[in-house]
Amino acid sequence: MIRTDRLHLRELDPSDAPFILELLNDPDFHRFIGDRGVRDLAGAEQYIQQGPRVSYGRHGFGLYLVARKSDGAKLGICGLVKRETLTHVDIGYAFLPAYRGQGYALEAVRGALKDGLERLGIDYVVAIVSPGNQSSLALLAKLGMEETARIRLGEDSDKCLLLEPVC
Repeated sequence: MIRTDRLHLRELDPSDAPFILELLNDPDFHRFIGDRGVRDLAGAEQYIQQGPRVSYGRHGFGLYLVARKSDGAKLGICGLVKRETLTHVDIGYAFLPAYRGQGYALEAVRGALKDGLERLGIDYVVAIVSPGNQSSLALLAKLGMEETARIRLGEDSDKCLLLEPVC
């Protein structure tokens, strides 16, 4: 578990399926990240088992549930992702609309990056962002990242911006 001042980040498990179903069907998730085709609880459980849980076993990291310490509210997901299409690990995050604009994403990303460095020895992380996602671009700029390339993650995906740390 990763702890920050206000947040806990922990591995997702099947009991988080209702939350994942809501998050993955948020219109902004579809717009900026993509439609994962998850439409029911069974699909949400399958997403958790075949995505984050496989990543934990294979890499020792993945997307984590972000919960607020004060009341346990499930705010979003955040963590490191290893994609076959990228050389480096990237940082990923998504939050429900009610919890955006309150600094939770920045706090969670910093916590995940710190864990990656200290626990896993990962000292270079990139980010991929859909063009037009100004909130994510601003957050990543606060971390010292800037656009270095435009890439396509898959045949059917829109172009994404690849951001890397400024040295």
